[in-house]
Amino acid sequence: MRRIGKAFSRNVARESGQATVEFALILPVLLFLLLAMLDFGKAFNYWIDETHLATSAARWAVVNKLPQASDPACGTQTIMCQMQQQADTAELRNGGGSISSALNVSFCLPTGTGNVGDPIRAKVTSTYHWLNFLTGPFGIAGFTDKTIDVSATMRLEQKYDAASGLMKYTAAASC
Repeated sequence: MRRIGKAFSRNVARESGQATVEFALILPVLLFLLLAMLDFGKAFNYWIDETHLATSAARWAVVNKLPQASDPACGTQTIMCQMQQQADTAELRNGGGSISSALNVSFCLPTGTGNVGDPIRAKVTSTYHWLNFLTGPFGIAGFTDKTIDVSATMRLEQKYDAASGLMKYTAAASC
């Protein structure tokens, strides 16, 4: 009986570092997966925020007015500036971090006219740096930037008044 006990304790002593080595081998993979999931969640949240901003911008554009509570941070009161200031995070508002530059809000009239009933499209765009924690400091190639591009189309409720200066739109050919 004693013999079995000594052999068992020798085997346990030889395998005592095995779990540590296995954990050290799998830890980088687990951390990468965890951080990639968090980064995907952040990008998905930005996409949802941009969708909300595009619909809000289109809604304000169809009535050709600014939001009731205009943000004083906008020197020139335009719908584009108001939508940028309503972004959930400073990254979306101003750029930096995972977002290369501030949100871009643009409008286009697909039919080329601004008559009542014509469509107007609001488009919100930003560029997201995937896995910025890896591509930034370590320079790992292969991860590309993704343009988050969201648009909302609604029908004009009032004739578009270009003199108001609330929005600038692109011509029908570039919609």
